[in-house]
Amino acid sequence: MRPLPAQQTTLADLPVRPELRDEVPYGAPQLDVPVLLNVNENPYPPSEAVVADIAAAVAAAARTINRYPDREFLGLRGDLARFLMSDSDVRLEPQQVWAANGSNEIMQQLLQVFGGPGRSALSFAPTYSMYPEYARNTHTQWIVGHREADFTIAEDHAISLIRQYQPSVVILTSPNNPTGTALPLSLIEAVLATAPGVVIVDEAYAEFRRPGVPSALSLLSAHGNLVVTRTMSKAFAYAGGRLGYLASSAAVVDAVRIVRLPYHLSAIQQAAARAALAHGAEALARVADLRAERDRTVSWLREHGWQAAESDANFVLFGTIADRHAVWQGLLDRGVLIRETGPQHWLRVSIGTAAEMAAFRAALLEIGDVTGTPASAVTAPV
Repeated sequence: MRPLPAQQTTLADLPVRPELRDEVPYGAPQLDVPVLLNVNENPYPPSEAVVADIAAAVAAAARTINRYPDREFLGLRGDLARFLMSDSDVRLEPQQVWAANGSNEIMQQLLQVFGGPGRSALSFAPTYSMYPEYARNTHTQWIVGHREADFTIAEDHAISLIRQYQPSVVILTSPNNPTGTALPLSLIEAVLATAPGVVIVDEAYAEFRRPGVPSALSLLSAHGNLVVTRTMSKAFAYAGGRLGYLASSAAVVDAVRIVRLPYHLSAIQQAAARAALAHGAEALARVADLRAERDRTVSWLREHGWQAAESDANFVLFGTIADRHAVWQGLLDRGVLIRETGPQHWLRVSIGTAAEMAAFRAALLEIGDVTGTPASAVTAPV
């Protein structure tokens, strides 16, 4: 076969791995509309003081940009450990914390270490749609359990699947995306006692949990196979900074260090993240506002005939909707972008500012009038 000119080459012409040929890249729509409520971002931008400190930190790092960054970045890891102490009253050493380019890279690294050919990973649907992609990319068998009608996980179901499949990795998401459901520590402890491999508790939205809802961080000292993952994207309003991290035993961190790419966190990233963390109190002050707006949204949806899942995150899953795409499109036509994800007949709305949520409510009421649905009249399987 003669080589084709680059402009004529298609995916079918390339030696792509067979299991990737019919796949499409992950990604939520990025559209220019007035109200963006689809990817669980923090709607409040950083203050001018935060911007100034990040800019100054980046400028200082740029003065030595000719040198490779600190591979171990213990300063940043120490800052993250101190934040976790303030959030959950759990004391960790910097060597128990690891960071990467978003929690996506953290998860990929964990599957590279603990997954792979001949190994399996277990989670419970509906949950974050990237998990099976991490498994696919690392040649890890993907096993899916189910959640109950209220989106909780039944302990006997989880234990049964672990005993049956003996997965190398179990992923528990608390609060869960897209449902917002937090898991009790008793379930996590039961899974830890049964799982033969590592148990990852993804706490990307943990800062939004309601008072009294515990973090799995409190279990770390008793379980060397537990990994808790977090992110700065949500509560810290740092989605563009791409900084995710994990807390675990120092042995787990050492294992992840084996597969990390050299210098995977640039000097710019390290400096910017540390500057943002220094303003943690300011960023987290907005979390209380978002929690309150979330709870108002849940109450409003229920008062107007929709179901709304209990949420400990910065989003709400609501339904049930006969034609969810029509509702999604109707909202988009009115300048409001939410997410068409999760179980059929449900939609997810991120929590925005009070003005953004008012726009969402007004648009949703308009669509209800046009379509003749509150869709609560529809009973849909989860």
